[in-house]
Amino acid sequence: MTAVQIPKKRSIYKMPLIYLSMIVLGALCGLSNIEILHATGLFISDLFIKIFKCISVPIISLSLIVTLSGYSSEKSMKSIWQRTLFYTLSTTLGAATVCAVLYYFIQPSNVNFSQPNAAPIVNTDLSYFQHISNIFPANIIAPFLENQVMGVLLISILAGVAIRFIPDAESKKTITNFFKGAHGLFLVLTKWIVAVIPLGLFGFVTATVIQLRDGMDLKGVGEFLAVVVLANIVQGFIILPLWLKWNGAKPFQMMHGMLPALSLAFFSKSSAGTLPVTIESAERNLKMHPTVTRFVLPLCTSINMNGCAAFIFATVIYLMQNNGADITLATMGLWIGIASIAAVGNAGVPMGCFFLSASLLASMNVPITLLAVILPFYSIIDMVETSLNVWSDSCVAKVVNDKLNLNKSVLNKAS
Repeated sequence: MTAVQIPKKRSIYKMPLIYLSMIVLGALCGLSNIEILHATGLFISDLFIKIFKCISVPIISLSLIVTLSGYSSEKSMKSIWQRTLFYTLSTTLGAATVCAVLYYFIQPSNVNFSQPNAAPIVNTDLSYFQHISNIFPANIIAPFLENQVMGVLLISILAGVAIRFIPDAESKKTITNFFKGAHGLFLVLTKWIVAVIPLGLFGFVTATVIQLRDGMDLKGVGEFLAVVVLANIVQGFIILPLWLKWNGAKPFQMMHGMLPALSLAFFSKSSAGTLPVTIESAERNLKMHPTVTRFVLPLCTSINMNGCAAFIFATVIYLMQNNGADITLATMGLWIGIASIAAVGNAGVPMGCFFLSASLLASMNVPITLLAVILPFYSIIDMVETSLNVWSDSCVAKVVNDKLNLNKSVLNKAS
């Protein structure tokens, strides 16, 4: 993935101002007694939910296919690729698991609505074997038409891996270029949607304020935010350092060496934009081999989303819980896997984790108006998440580098 430029200062201040303006306007419209303003806000909210439903499944599927099929598998790079993929999936699953444990013990309380919701969104009466059976679709189109997220993830993973084994080079190149082109198309559409997200925020805030006036109680949102932030802190300062220590690295010395990249990631909220500084810090301060840093770190920027996996898990579970679903340990276990895989399929656009969470929820017909309450706090969450993502990328690169230093012939061939 090519690095994107860090936004200029005026852009950094411009977007929060626009968001704040939309929040204020939405609140004023919701507090007013003007029926047309209420209708407009509810219409915009409903429209954005439909947009999320339309684009969510394709963008996740295409991101996974392109990610899994698009990297070199030359013999000299095979060891680096395999280790990177294994460590990336392990740390991402670990982040989602940490979030699940914290969620289980903190148990955020529901937001109380004035009117009871309909029947549970998720059917929790299915047996374990029925859940497994439902993952496998009857045909390749059904999961996309029926918004079966697990079925889509399964097909996408199999397709992405299978493309790598197509024997005919020309056929392999053709289908790879097709998926890359389709992925690029949906990325453009996604950027357009993100550009008008403030309008959606206006609609969500209006709808939320209307519900607040009808008696909605926001108790529990603070506990949800605590789960997300604590999950990032535990993963960054406890789990990853212990993992580094177990692999023979010095975690806090390494953290000091990566401080320039971590600081930039925190304030820029862009792991891709931070990539040049991440590579420079790894090579200059930690003496990592350029072959490792210039392959592993760009790859991790695409697929190693520890913070995103934690946010997706907590957000999806919390909104499902608020809309009548019975959250069991089996449900949480299932969503640890879904959140981890979905994080790999993150589109890599601003507010990517928030957008992806909203898309997953909308695709399952779970109401997402509660996200309007979370959105004003997401800027801070995004700072913490981005720093964790860059820190995790650095940890993966360090472990891969140290393991391959034991077999320098691999690095020499890859150079």
